[in-house]
Amino acid sequence: MAPARVAVAYSGGRDSTALLHATLRAAAPLGVQVVALHVHHGLSPNADAWLERCRATCEAWAKNGEPLRFAAQRVAGAPARGESVEAWARKARYDALHELAVKHGAGLVLLAQHRRDQAETVLLQALRGAGVAGLAGMPRVIARDGVTWARPWLGYPRTAIEAYVETHGLEPLEDESNDDPRFARNRLRLQVWPTLVDAFPHAEASIATAAAWAQEASSALGELAALDLTLVAPRGPLQIDPWQMLSPARRSNALRAWLRGQTGASASATLVARLSNELPSARSGRWLVAGGELRSHRAQLMWLPASQRAPSRVAAPEGATLRIPRGGLYRLPEWGGALKVTRALEGGVALDALERVDLCSRRGAEQFQAGPGRPARSLKKQYQAAGVPEWQRQGPLVYGAGRLLFVPGLGIDARALARPGERQMSLDWIAATDTDASEGRGAAG
Repeated sequence: MAPARVAVAYSGGRDSTALLHATLRAAAPLGVQVVALHVHHGLSPNADAWLERCRATCEAWAKNGEPLRFAAQRVAGAPARGESVEAWARKARYDALHELAVKHGAGLVLLAQHRRDQAETVLLQALRGAGVAGLAGMPRVIARDGVTWARPWLGYPRTAIEAYVETHGLEPLEDESNDDPRFARNRLRLQVWPTLVDAFPHAEASIATAAAWAQEASSALGELAALDLTLVAPRGPLQIDPWQMLSPARRSNALRAWLRGQTGASASATLVARLSNELPSARSGRWLVAGGELRSHRAQLMWLPASQRAPSRVAAPEGATLRIPRGGLYRLPEWGGALKVTRALEGGVALDALERVDLCSRRGAEQFQAGPGRPARSLKKQYQAAGVPEWQRQGPLVYGAGRLLFVPGLGIDARALARPGERQMSLDWIAATDTDASEGRGAAG
C-alpha cells in the first residue's frame, strides 16, 4: 500500500517555510510523504530565483532524510485589463495548486495563513461591503473538486510563526511586493494595522473570533436556504409565488442561494436587489448576467447559460427540405440549432415518413394535436396550455407529405404517430449548444 501523501503550498516566504518544516517533522515518524507545491506567477523579476531557491531548499532537506518532494508550476497568462492583480494571482495560484496536488496524488493541501491573515481578510471584506459569507473570512478546512484544503495555523498569531522560524534557524525568502502600497492588503497591513493594534491591542484575536461567529451564521443561513429551496424551487426554476410568501430576509437569502446554484457564482447585491423589486410584478422579464441570462415566465424564474441561448438567425429559407435516413443530429444553422433523431419503441414517427421532410417557419394557421383523441388546436393555444416560454419555441416546423409531424417545444403531432410494428424515431429540437461534439449529420436543401 502506498504511503499517505500530503501537500504544502510553499512560496518560500516565512509562513509557508515554517509550515513545510513543521509538516515534515510531524510526517516523518508517521511514514507520510510530503510534496512542496510552488507556483511561479511570473509577476516579480525575482520569480525565477525564488523557484530555484525553493527547489534547492527542498532538495537539501530531502538529502537529510526528510520524506519530501518538490513540484512547481508556472502560471500562464496575465491579468485582463482592469482586473485586480491580487484577484488574478489568487485564482491562478489555487488553480495551479489544485492541478499539482491531483497530479502528485495529494488529497490534502496545507495552507500557511494564520490569525493575522484571517483578521486582515475580514477587514478587507467589510470594506468591500461583503455579506455574512465574506465576513466569515477563510475556512479552516474545506473540500473542493476532490481536494481538501486546510489551514492548520489559522488560530495562531503571527508572532508564533515568527518565533518558530527563529527557533529553528529557517531562512525564508523576502517578497519585495509585500511593501507595495498599490495592493489593498499591503496598504491595510502597512498603514492601518499598526494604528489599529495600538488603539485595540486585542484586535487580531477579536476580529478572528468575529469571523468564527460569521462562519456559524453563514452555515445556518445556508441550511435555511436549502430548506426554503425545497419549497420554492423543487424542480430547478424558482417559483415566484411561493418565494414571495417568505419574509424579505428569507426571500433574499433563498434567492442568493438559488442564483449561486444555477450560475455557479455569488450574485451581486445589485442583482439580488433588482430581482427582489422586479420579480413580483414582472409577468415576463429578462435579466442579462455574466455567463448567461435570467428569464421569468409564468411565475417562474429560469437560468439560461450562454451556451443555451439561441443565436440570432436569418429568416429560414422557403421550401427547405431535409433527408433523414437514420438517427443522428441534423444541424440546421439557419434555424439556430439542430434536429435530434433517435430510435423509439413507441410514440415516434415512422422512419419512412422522414425520408424527405419539409422545414418551415410558423405562419399562424397551423393546428397541432397534443395527444390521441384530443382536439387539434392552434400552436399559440397549445404553447400556452403547455406553458412553453417564447425562447423554447424556436426552430422549424417539420412536415412530411404535407402533414405536420413535429413542432419544437411541443413534440410530435399525435396524428403523425407511427403504427404498432413500424420502425419509428423520436424527434427533439436542440438549440445551438454543443452540437459540434454530437454525432449524426444532415443537410437541408
